[in-house]
Amino acid sequence: MIDRNSAARKHFVAGRLEGICQNLELTENQYKTAEKRYGAVGELLASSEDTLLSSAKIYPQGSMSLGTSVKPMKGNEYDVDLVCYVPYVSAELPPGSLKKLIGNRLRSDGRYEGMLEEKPRCWRLTYANEFHLDITPSIRNPACFQGGELVPDKLHDEWKASNPKGYQEWFRKKADLQPSFSLFEKAESREFAASVEPFPDQEPLFKGILRRCVQICKRHRDEHFLDELSEVAPISIIITTLAANSYAYCVTNHVYDTEFDILVDVVRYMPNFIQKSQGPDGIQYSIMNETTEGENFAEKWNKDSRLAEAFSRWQRKAAIDLENLPEVTGMDNLEKSMNACFGENVVAATFEKEICKISAARSSGLLSVVPAIGLTTRSSANSVPVRLNTFYGR
Repeated sequence: MIDRNSAARKHFVAGRLEGICQNLELTENQYKTAEKRYGAVGELLASSEDTLLSSAKIYPQGSMSLGTSVKPMKGNEYDVDLVCYVPYVSAELPPGSLKKLIGNRLRSDGRYEGMLEEKPRCWRLTYANEFHLDITPSIRNPACFQGGELVPDKLHDEWKASNPKGYQEWFRKKADLQPSFSLFEKAESREFAASVEPFPDQEPLFKGILRRCVQICKRHRDEHFLDELSEVAPISIIITTLAANSYAYCVTNHVYDTEFDILVDVVRYMPNFIQKSQGPDGIQYSIMNETTEGENFAEKWNKDSRLAEAFSRWQRKAAIDLENLPEVTGMDNLEKSMNACFGENVVAATFEKEICKISAARSSGLLSVVPAIGLTTRSSANSVPVRLNTFYGR
């Protein structure tokens, strides 16, 4: 039988994690602004008199396209990764030549001249206190039967296999998998929620468990490596890929009591999807892009042993931190624990919203307390109403 108090605490923590994720995302206005910005870049490239660029298509990749973006720890500028796909260019053209062509076109517009910065793989447009638009050239990969593309290698002037759109579809299919819950425990939870729903009302993981888990992991990583060498922190594509594979395994092979239990298991099982083999220079790691041939997201791990070690250290810490959250008693202590995991600013903003909801419920006479669970907006046999504070003791 489900432990009602434990389930209530897990639902409550899941609600706070949902609030944190919401505070980490672009607002609707920011998203629309970013969409407008990259649309303008696409129009500029497509209006070029150069026949190669006139066929260029701009589309988002990475966290923006997956719905897993998080606010950076320092500064206010979100990273928005874009692909500039030029379909009629063959791999015989050096990637540096295509990249230069794109850069020259961007410089030709006065709006972008002072904002443009060249990176090893892309062009970056910086909108102060808003976004970085990173524009990566790509061409068709005739050797990939899944619609893959070729993008510039960061270190060498050569094309490298990738498949941003294929990866988006692969991730979406994983995210669409639905977890299984025990019918008995689900009925118990439903009956329980009707009588002692924890306050604030549980907010559903409306973007889905997988996307929220990726965001939680990325934010925890950012906080964990804040005082360490940032170059050893696990890159987002590795976290996203391992979390997606772990989620698919968990929901296919296990039955759960709560959504929070799935979050914990996803983080716990992530290392199981790292392929290892013995090479002449030691262990070789592979985290492959299943949508194209030859893209190993863990390629750098095989050149720098610190990277695999840093991932392993972070993953163990994230699993322990997440698992311990429902055991914390008291809102103040929970806030402190979440501060250590996700950073004070975003946690403070989340809890401030809850304080406002509590005040509103108190004023409306809807607030009560259930022993061992906490504040609730619904009455039950063992709940105690919270009296309106009139500052006169009545």
